[in-house]
Amino acid sequence: MNKPIKQKVELNRVTHSVRAAQAVLQYGVGAMVDFPDQTLVATALEYWSGTTRIYDERFAKALGVNHFAVPTDITYARFPEWYFCPRCRKFQPISKWIADYRKNEAKGKRLEKDMHMVKNMQCVDCKQDLVVARIVTVCEQGHINDFPWVKWVHRQSKKEICSNPSLKFTTGASGAEGLEGLSIECACKAKTTLKGAFEIKTETENNIRKSVTVFERLDREADSNDFRCEGKHPQKNTTEKCTCYPRTVQRGASSVYFPVIYSSLVIPPYADKLNIKVEKCKAYAECEVTLSKLPEMRSLILDKHFSGWVNEIATEIGAAKDDIERILTRKWLETGETGDVEVDVSGVMYRAEEYEALNGEISTPPDAFGDFSREGIPGSEYGIPYINSVSLIDKVRVVNAHIGFSRINPVTGSEDKGFVHVKESETRWYPAYEVRGEGIFIEFDQSYIDSWILSDPQVTERAKRISGSYSSSFIGTNHPRVISPKFVMLHTLSHLLIKQLSFECGYSIASLSERIYCADESEGKQMAGIFIYTASGDSEGTLGGLVRQGRPDTLPRIFNKAIANAQTCSNDPICILSRGQGREALNLAACHACALLPETCCEERNGFLDRGMLVGTLRSKSIGFYHSIADAHNN
Repeated sequence: MNKPIKQKVELNRVTHSVRAAQAVLQYGVGAMVDFPDQTLVATALEYWSGTTRIYDERFAKALGVNHFAVPTDITYARFPEWYFCPRCRKFQPISKWIADYRKNEAKGKRLEKDMHMVKNMQCVDCKQDLVVARIVTVCEQGHINDFPWVKWVHRQSKKEICSNPSLKFTTGASGAEGLEGLSIECACKAKTTLKGAFEIKTETENNIRKSVTVFERLDREADSNDFRCEGKHPQKNTTEKCTCYPRTVQRGASSVYFPVIYSSLVIPPYADKLNIKVEKCKAYAECEVTLSKLPEMRSLILDKHFSGWVNEIATEIGAAKDDIERILTRKWLETGETGDVEVDVSGVMYRAEEYEALNGEISTPPDAFGDFSREGIPGSEYGIPYINSVSLIDKVRVVNAHIGFSRINPVTGSEDKGFVHVKESETRWYPAYEVRGEGIFIEFDQSYIDSWILSDPQVTERAKRISGSYSSSFIGTNHPRVISPKFVMLHTLSHLLIKQLSFECGYSIASLSERIYCADESEGKQMAGIFIYTASGDSEGTLGGLVRQGRPDTLPRIFNKAIANAQTCSNDPICILSRGQGREALNLAACHACALLPETCCEERNGFLDRGMLVGTLRSKSIGFYHSIADAHNN
């Protein structure tokens, strides 16, 4: 349970604000944000002061919540707590700086306006702006703590901790470099540097490799537990018991924070005009507030007020009561208590619903289009081999929700070790943001893909090599998965098309994103398709440039050019002959010069890519799924 906050202090909205998308992604709950005068950590949802609700009924039910919300007024907590003065070099926690500030300003008016030293982060004596500590400690359980400065300087100096530690942080002589040039000295004459603070050694015990940090080594030498993780969650204002030994990291290191983001397309019938009107009306919002206040009495409240609410909403938006009753029944009554069972939003069956909407299997009345609009075109009009159909998605809404995070190692879901939830179990919403855009969906002929896989054993061998690398990776050991030749081919083709489309449609490459639909009948639904859509939440989004490139008079040229360009890479022959490169060797013939994209574009963190699956290799051109297009271009 989160501890209550004693007092909130209003921050300058100009200098201490982030965009909504940033508050859900890199600066979400538990992340440190470097503002001009101090570093703060975004607190848990329960502390936030303002949000704007957004709805995606299918997505919310899958995650076991009632709705999502865009943050409009975020609460932050102070972390790290250690600051030093660059002039007098005094180094102490913010609590002591505040105590000195209150003592010095005991009779001043500034104290009345800034009791907690929020607007005047300065040394009392030097009037110099304070500088936050550069390093922190994190553990695999998701905790983050201040570096143990007092314990470190005294243990390294082989002295007992004095009764009133008073530290100074200094830099050494000009000849000293790196951590050896950073010194900490206590008033009791204990002195040391930061040399070895980041030390991690690998030990083997019973054929098991284990990482040993400098803190574990120090405790072994002294037969103590002084340096174990303190178990702090500054975003919740809580402390847990933790038996791990933390590791030292720089405050801005990428391993400090790995957000877990889930995304979903809003599809019919949840994207229908009438459904959107219901979600936007005032009466519906009031009903949702009532239901969220008393979740344990949800069934009783609905039994008593459902009919009256139907009438209120129907009257407000001017719709037929039968239609409103059908929508509200689906939202509130069909699944019983909301959130009883969570659905794997990255699983085949959840994606299958989107696949059926994109390829037209789910039909929508022409007058019902709201946040989703599709125009289907047969593949025969394009003259591109092995394509069943192309769907031009003129309107699409994508909701991206932040459900948790981890530290040191990335995770994919709430069942993974080290996952930290952004909310308490009783909180019925997740932070999220939505983007509205357009996209191109290409569906491929499964029979041709099956024939290609069976045509040459090299195709399967290359996929097995990638799958083997994944199995031995950190994520692969926790989430076993077989990487099929079909998936590698579709994923690589998606990357190549995104690169080529960025030159043609006017959108920057970082504004485009992908969704890969790949599964076999044995998994519940046969799928073979890629969806490329605009994913920028700013001014780019619905200009029509991307959909225009999906027309029969333009897409074949773009498609052929993407395949032709994939034949060469500036890093060839090293790239095309690679037996494993990139993150944890999850790519074969794919590097930054030919197939990798910005991280915001890719679903798989730039893994599972191989140009050889599309255009073949130097030794065997025929293994490429689209080697015929490449050969035609060369001739």
